[in-house]
Amino acid sequence: MGSAGEVTVGGVRIGGDHPLVLLGGPCAIETEAHALGMAEALVRVTAEAKVPFIYKSSYDKANRSSHGSYRGPGLAEGLRILARVREEFGCPVLSDVHPAVRST
Repeated sequence: MGSAGEVTVGGVRIGGDHPLVLLGGPCAIETEAHALGMAEALVRVTAEAKVPFIYKSSYDKANRSSHGSYRGPGLAEGLRILARVREEFGCPVLSDVHPAVRST
């Protein structure tokens, strides 16, 4: 646990006097191959630049403006893909959760 205003994600400390951290990845998980390719490139680039990195992508992007838009692979498949990214590249991973959009 860090001091006030700090948080740790998979060993990467954010906030306070810690260096800037890059959170990056596709907005929504497209495919496993795409996620792994993006993670590989981002891990390589951030390692070369010595920038702490956390992979971030959504498994269910429910806040799309069109109900017919692709939202992601869903919870089970998305979490499996994110776990694979973490295992393959050793980087911490994040995702976000969006409540389903309801029309009134």
